[in-house]
Amino acid sequence: MPTPTTQSRAGTTLWELLCSLSIASLLLAVGVPSFQSFLLDARQRADINAFFTAIQLARSETTKLGRPVVLCKTIDLRRCGGEEIRYDSGWMVFVNRDDRKPFERAESEPLLTAWVPKSEGPIHANRTVFEFRAFRRRSTNGTVTFCDRRGARAARAVIVSYTGRPRIDSRGPGRRALICAGLP
Repeated sequence: MPTPTTQSRAGTTLWELLCSLSIASLLLAVGVPSFQSFLLDARQRADINAFFTAIQLARSETTKLGRPVVLCKTIDLRRCGGEEIRYDSGWMVFVNRDDRKPFERAESEPLLTAWVPKSEGPIHANRTVFEFRAFRRRSTNGTVTFCDRRGARAARAVIVSYTGRPRIDSRGPGRRALICAGLP
Protein backbone atom coordinates (compact mmCIF):
# COMPACT_ATOMS: atom_id res chain seq x y z
CA MET A 1 0.00 0.00 0.00
CA PRO A 2 1.41 3.32 -1.05
CA THR A 3 2.24 5.81 1.56
CA PRO A 4 0.53 9.19 1.42
CA THR A 5 3.81 10.91 0.35
CA THR A 6 4.40 8.61 -2.63
CA GLN A 7 2.54 9.63 -5.78
CA SER A 8 2.65 8.00 -9.18
CA ARG A 9 3.58 10.39 -11.95
CA ALA A 10 1.73 10.39 -15.28
CA GLY A 11 2.30 12.72 -18.30
CA THR A 12 5.08 15.14 -19.06
CA THR A 13 6.14 18.45 -17.70
CA LEU A 14 6.02 21.67 -19.65
CA TRP A 15 9.83 21.71 -19.77
CA GLU A 16 9.99 18.21 -21.33
CA LEU A 17 7.36 19.18 -23.89
CA LEU A 18 9.25 22.35 -24.89
CA CYS A 19 12.52 20.43 -25.25
CA SER A 20 10.84 17.78 -27.43
CA LEU A 21 9.23 20.42 -29.63
CA SER A 22 12.55 22.26 -29.99
CA ILE A 23 14.35 19.12 -31.10
CA ALA A 24 11.54 18.19 -33.52
CA SER A 25 11.49 21.68 -35.10
CA LEU A 26 15.29 21.64 -35.45
CA LEU A 27 15.17 18.25 -37.22
CA LEU A 28 12.34 19.48 -39.44
CA ALA A 29 14.26 22.67 -40.34
CA VAL A 30 17.27 20.60 -41.38
CA GLY A 31 15.29 17.86 -43.14
CA VAL A 32 12.84 19.86 -45.29
CA PRO A 33 15.45 21.53 -47.56
CA SER A 34 17.20 18.19 -48.04
CA PHE A 35 13.89 16.58 -48.93
CA GLN A 36 13.08 19.36 -51.41
CA SER A 37 16.48 18.88 -53.05
CA PHE A 38 15.82 15.14 -53.18
CA LEU A 39 12.47 15.74 -54.93
CA LEU A 40 14.01 18.15 -57.46
CA ASP A 41 16.78 15.65 -58.22
CA ALA A 42 14.29 12.79 -58.63
CA ARG A 43 12.06 14.74 -61.02
CA GLN A 44 15.01 15.96 -63.07
CA ARG A 45 16.49 12.45 -63.20
CA ALA A 46 13.14 11.03 -64.38
CA ASP A 47 12.96 13.56 -67.24
CA ILE A 48 16.58 13.02 -68.26
CA ASN A 49 16.14 9.25 -68.23
CA ALA A 50 12.95 9.53 -70.29
CA PHE A 51 14.72 11.69 -72.89
CA PHE A 52 17.75 9.38 -72.93
CA THR A 53 15.47 6.37 -73.38
CA ALA A 54 13.59 8.15 -76.20
CA ILE A 55 16.89 8.69 -78.01
CA GLN A 56 17.89 5.05 -77.57
CA LEU A 57 14.48 3.95 -78.85
CA ALA A 58 14.74 6.23 -81.88
CA ARG A 59 18.23 4.91 -82.70
CA SER A 60 17.19 1.28 -82.45
CA GLU A 61 13.98 1.76 -84.47
CA THR A 62 15.72 3.60 -87.30
CA THR A 63 18.24 0.77 -87.51
CA LYS A 64 15.55 -1.89 -87.38
CA LEU A 65 13.15 -0.23 -89.85
CA GLY A 66 15.62 1.54 -92.13
CA ARG A 67 13.39 4.66 -91.96
CA PRO A 68 14.01 8.05 -90.34
CA VAL A 69 12.74 8.35 -86.77
CA VAL A 70 12.01 11.79 -85.32
CA LEU A 71 12.22 12.99 -81.72
CA CYS A 72 10.68 16.44 -81.35
CA LYS A 73 9.01 18.74 -78.87
CA THR A 74 5.25 18.79 -79.07
CA ILE A 75 2.11 19.85 -77.28
CA ASP A 76 -0.45 17.85 -79.27
CA LEU A 77 1.36 14.58 -80.22
CA ARG A 78 0.82 15.44 -83.88
CA ARG A 79 2.94 18.43 -84.87
CA CYS A 80 6.55 19.11 -83.97
CA GLY A 81 6.95 22.49 -82.31
CA GLY A 82 9.28 25.21 -83.49
CA GLU A 83 10.93 27.99 -81.55
CA GLU A 84 7.61 28.92 -79.91
CA ILE A 85 7.71 25.99 -77.47
CA ARG A 86 10.41 24.24 -75.45
CA TYR A 87 11.00 20.61 -74.63
CA ASP A 88 9.45 21.15 -71.18
CA SER A 89 6.08 21.13 -73.00
CA GLY A 90 6.69 17.48 -73.86
CA TRP A 91 8.20 15.39 -76.64
CA MET A 92 7.35 12.49 -78.90
CA VAL A 93 9.15 9.92 -81.02
CA PHE A 94 7.62 8.68 -84.27
CA VAL A 95 8.61 6.91 -87.49
CA ASN A 96 8.68 9.46 -90.32
CA ARG A 97 7.36 7.25 -93.13
CA ASP A 98 6.29 10.08 -95.45
CA ASP A 99 9.50 12.15 -94.99
CA ARG A 100 7.31 15.26 -94.62
CA LYS A 101 9.02 18.47 -93.54
CA PRO A 102 8.29 20.40 -91.45
CA PHE A 103 7.87 17.31 -89.35
CA GLU A 104 4.31 16.29 -88.63
CA ARG A 105 3.10 12.86 -87.58
CA ALA A 106 0.45 11.43 -89.88
CA GLU A 107 -2.17 9.01 -88.56
CA SER A 108 -0.40 6.16 -90.38
CA GLU A 109 2.92 6.91 -88.66
CA PRO A 110 3.35 5.06 -85.39
CA LEU A 111 3.91 7.03 -82.21
CA LEU A 112 6.71 5.15 -80.46
CA THR A 113 6.72 7.09 -77.20
CA ALA A 114 5.77 10.44 -75.69
CA TRP A 115 6.62 12.17 -72.42
CA VAL A 116 5.43 15.21 -70.48
CA PRO A 117 8.23 16.35 -68.14
CA LYS A 118 7.70 16.25 -64.38
CA SER A 119 10.34 18.81 -63.35
CA GLU A 120 9.51 22.42 -62.63
CA GLY A 121 12.22 24.08 -64.68
CA PRO A 122 12.87 24.90 -68.32
CA ILE A 123 14.38 22.40 -70.76
CA HIS A 124 16.46 24.18 -73.38
CA ALA A 125 17.84 22.68 -76.59
CA ASN A 126 19.88 23.91 -79.52
CA ARG A 127 17.73 21.80 -81.87
CA THR A 128 13.99 21.82 -82.41
CA VAL A 129 14.05 18.30 -83.87
CA PHE A 130 16.35 15.29 -83.64
CA GLU A 131 16.14 13.13 -86.75
CA PHE A 132 17.73 9.69 -86.54
CA ARG A 133 18.66 8.00 -89.78
CA ALA A 134 19.72 4.52 -90.79
CA PHE A 135 23.33 3.43 -91.36
CA ARG A 136 25.87 5.57 -93.20
CA ARG A 137 23.80 8.71 -92.83
CA ARG A 138 24.49 11.30 -90.20
CA SER A 139 21.83 11.94 -87.54
CA THR A 140 21.04 15.28 -85.92
CA ASN A 141 23.39 16.14 -83.08
CA GLY A 142 22.61 18.59 -80.29
CA THR A 143 22.42 19.37 -76.60
CA VAL A 144 19.35 19.43 -74.37
CA THR A 145 19.80 21.14 -70.99
CA PHE A 146 17.53 20.25 -68.08
CA CYS A 147 17.24 23.07 -65.52
CA ASP A 148 15.22 23.63 -62.37
CA ARG A 149 14.87 26.46 -59.87
CA ARG A 150 18.37 25.77 -58.49
CA GLY A 151 19.84 27.12 -61.73
CA ALA A 152 22.97 26.14 -63.63
CA ARG A 153 24.70 24.53 -60.64
CA ALA A 154 22.16 21.67 -60.66
CA ALA A 155 21.61 21.53 -64.43
CA ARG A 156 22.32 18.41 -66.46
CA ALA A 157 22.58 17.98 -70.22
CA VAL A 158 21.90 15.18 -72.64
CA ILE A 159 24.44 15.54 -75.43
CA VAL A 160 23.65 13.72 -78.69
CA SER A 161 26.54 12.95 -81.09
CA TYR A 162 26.35 12.86 -84.90
CA THR A 163 25.95 9.09 -84.69
CA GLY A 164 22.92 9.59 -82.43
CA ARG A 165 24.64 8.31 -79.31
CA PRO A 166 23.53 10.19 -76.16
CA ARG A 167 25.48 10.91 -73.00
CA ILE A 168 24.55 12.73 -69.80
CA ASP A 169 26.88 15.34 -68.33
CA SER A 170 26.96 18.22 -65.87
CA ARG A 171 29.00 20.19 -68.43
CA GLY A 172 28.17 21.08 -72.01
CA PRO A 173 30.05 20.17 -75.18
CA GLY A 174 33.70 21.13 -74.98
CA ARG A 175 33.38 21.01 -71.15
CA ARG A 176 31.65 24.43 -71.17
CA ALA A 177 29.44 25.38 -68.25
CA LEU A 178 25.73 24.82 -68.73
CA ILE A 179 23.48 27.86 -68.96
CA CYS A 180 19.93 28.07 -67.62
CA ALA A 181 18.44 31.21 -69.11
CA GLY A 182 16.66 33.35 -66.55
CA LEU A 183 17.91 31.30 -63.58
CA PRO A 184 20.97 31.86 -61.32
